[in-house]
Amino acid sequence: MTSNMKRRALKDKLSANDIVVAPGVFDMISVRLADTMNFDCLYMTGFGTVASYLGVPDAGIATYTDMLNRVTAFCAASNTPVICDGDTGYGGLLNVATTVRGYEHAGAAGIQLEDQEFPKKCGHTPGRRVIAAEDMVKKIQVATEARQDPDFQIVARTDARTSLGLDEALRRGEAYVKAGADVLFIESPESVEELERIGKSFDVPLLVNIVEGGRTPQLTPAELQALGFSIAIYPASGFLAVAKALERVYDEIKALKGTIPSQADMYSFAKMCDLMGFPAVWDFDKKYAE
Repeated sequence: MTSNMKRRALKDKLSANDIVVAPGVFDMISVRLADTMNFDCLYMTGFGTVASYLGVPDAGIATYTDMLNRVTAFCAASNTPVICDGDTGYGGLLNVATTVRGYEHAGAAGIQLEDQEFPKKCGHTPGRRVIAAEDMVKKIQVATEARQDPDFQIVARTDARTSLGLDEALRRGEAYVKAGADVLFIESPESVEELERIGKSFDVPLLVNIVEGGRTPQLTPAELQALGFSIAIYPASGFLAVAKALERVYDEIKALKGTIPSQADMYSFAKMCDLMGFPAVWDFDKKYAE
């Protein structure tokens, strides 16, 4: 499926009534596995991608070049539309334009841009500060003008709820929609009542961020849809599950128990070979064997 086809598929899905659930992908194994499971959309998580690629916190350390490298690799490996975290746009307005063009050229179905000050910090963590709403409005206007494909989704995120309250977050959301955002993402609502208020306040597709252990209540996709949300992302679920599984099996290896007790919970080696494309390598070797 071409990039344009993936973008159109996502845009059409967002126009339907069913909620889109998007798992977080953070490395090439997670991308390849999620791509086999018929999701309508994947979400390139900043936290997980920066952690797996650089081994550092998602706190403004990763550069545009770092993240474009990951966007390019993830989107090339996936037939599923991918919304990719673009942080603050990696600088001023010219940087935002460059970032949008770069992500679109790399095959992303959409980009998430947020209104945090630089250096940004991962959502649901403390210490997040936001720029003036008027400055973010300009970023969104630049982003919409910079894209080549009108189906490329501009996801506008505000982190104002945590530091300035929900009223300010809603005010910013309205301004960002007027500026041209296709999808609105109000980060870190802290109750069902706040989720309900957000859902009733806007007519554009709304994105909700479900983080295990985070600030937002853990509701089912059906409950979130009933409240007015169109996309539910699960950015941390994959890498949290992987880290727990690694900790368990590494503990067993360190304790000299071997891995026999854990093998029933492991992805099989044969399936991993298939997932990563080894059959094509073996066929190639057979074709050109001396």
